[in-house]
Amino acid sequence: MSKESWGSRVGLVLAMAGNAVGLGNFLRFPVQAIQNGGGSFIIPYLTCFLLMGIPLLFVEWSMGRYGGQNGDHSTPFILDSMSGRRRWWKYVGIFGIFTNLAVAAYYCYIESWTLAYVWRSISGAFSGQGTEAVSQMFTDYVSLGTSEPIVFWVICLLLNTWILSRGLSGGVEIAAKVGMPLLIFFGLFLAIRGVTLTAGEAGAIFDGTEGLNFLWTPDLSSIWDFKVWLAAAGQVFFTLSVGMGSIQCYASYLRSRDDVALNAMSAGWMNEFVEVVLGAAILIPISVGYLGIEKVVELTQTGGLGLGFRTLPYLFQQWGPVLAAVAGLAWFGLLFFAGVTSSLAMGTPIMGFLRDEFGLSRERAAWTFGATVLILGAPTVFFFQYGVFDEYDFWAGTVSLVVFAMFEIILFAWVFGMDNGWAEINRNADMKVPAAFKFIIKYITPVILISVFLGSLLIDGGIIDQVTNKALHEELAATTDPVQRAFLEEKRMFVNGSRMLLVLIFAAIGFLVYRAQQLRDRNGGQRLERA
Repeated sequence: MSKESWGSRVGLVLAMAGNAVGLGNFLRFPVQAIQNGGGSFIIPYLTCFLLMGIPLLFVEWSMGRYGGQNGDHSTPFILDSMSGRRRWWKYVGIFGIFTNLAVAAYYCYIESWTLAYVWRSISGAFSGQGTEAVSQMFTDYVSLGTSEPIVFWVICLLLNTWILSRGLSGGVEIAAKVGMPLLIFFGLFLAIRGVTLTAGEAGAIFDGTEGLNFLWTPDLSSIWDFKVWLAAAGQVFFTLSVGMGSIQCYASYLRSRDDVALNAMSAGWMNEFVEVVLGAAILIPISVGYLGIEKVVELTQTGGLGLGFRTLPYLFQQWGPVLAAVAGLAWFGLLFFAGVTSSLAMGTPIMGFLRDEFGLSRERAAWTFGATVLILGAPTVFFFQYGVFDEYDFWAGTVSLVVFAMFEIILFAWVFGMDNGWAEINRNADMKVPAAFKFIIKYITPVILISVFLGSLLIDGGIIDQVTNKALHEELAATTDPVQRAFLEEKRMFVNGSRMLLVLIFAAIGFLVYRAQQLRDRNGGQRLERA
């Protein structure tokens, strides 16, 4: 049996919060709110958080602890044990390995952007540059105009792998104890600066509160729009890292007497503080203060990356060279720490699976994960302009999460049984979960998840449109320029190729799960896990 465990409760909560607190808290949440009615987005967002996010946190924490008591640290065999050894459930657990592996393959590349932009900020690369020049820097960066992106990408992969090789208490927990306080410190500094921005000072057109007013003023005409609710549910998935399998893995290293109810609530609400308080008070107030509401709404059409990497570095320069460097360090530093603490959580389930089922040492498992991410991530780096990055994000980082969460809530409430599940959630709990959540977990949360999945099939740009390449075909039909048509034809080839690669990854993991079961059967049901 593995002797891996968490060193302290504080370290566990910070690591779990670090798993949830990621780039989406600062780049995705403000943009989703702006695009979906400002303050009216918050109503469905908090509703989905309470009726879907918190229940899934309870479920995944308790599933992980339950599986850990049987020595299982990866979702295939955690689900297998909870299903009463109905063997097909372990293949549903493939999602919990596939999602982490495929998301890590492109997520580490985003991390490397933040590290590179920390260096650019403190070295003065943006000093004296106009808005178009700063924006073009990002275009050139992802176009691999130099070797810089590859160097920083490899550095990030090596750093993540090295931390994982140090184990939970000696690596992941220490990273969380350092990274999370620094992230909050940087975030508070930028939030205070953004909110206190004054019109006419340092080139600002509006006060910082103008952006907050815009963000939090409800547009009630959009509150009953299904797309707004779908966006809110998607943001809850994205921000809490539920439906991935990383929470189950972290929780599987809990001791049997450890509480899951309070820990789940602590990690969840810490994430909400970072997202709703800090995440909403940086990007939008500063951008609106300098550019005005109409321009910011226009820029959000390209997502948070446009504002975060193309716009903010230029706006920071209005504060003078010293404060601009400090602000750049704080902004991209907090994004870096948010990214690292999340990507470490993605590596842990893969390591747990390799150690449990194939007897790899901690170091070998970590470096195997690192090498695999290097290989699978290379297409997202070298063919970024062809949409490979976006395909990984849509299928692994969005669809896979919803599908897995839908299955796991059914397993927990209806196969394992809600009475058993409720007892597991409350076992050794420092706080008793309100009884209403028993009903919510069994009925309300599954209905929401099924609705989200069905809605994602049918909406414009949803799963069906993605499968048929609808947007790409429409763009091809409207294009007469031969150069642009050639590019779009190449893009279609890379998009389809990336999907085939993802299917192969899923199938390969399925084979490894099948092989692991064979090894268990030959070994009398025992694992090959090393101490």
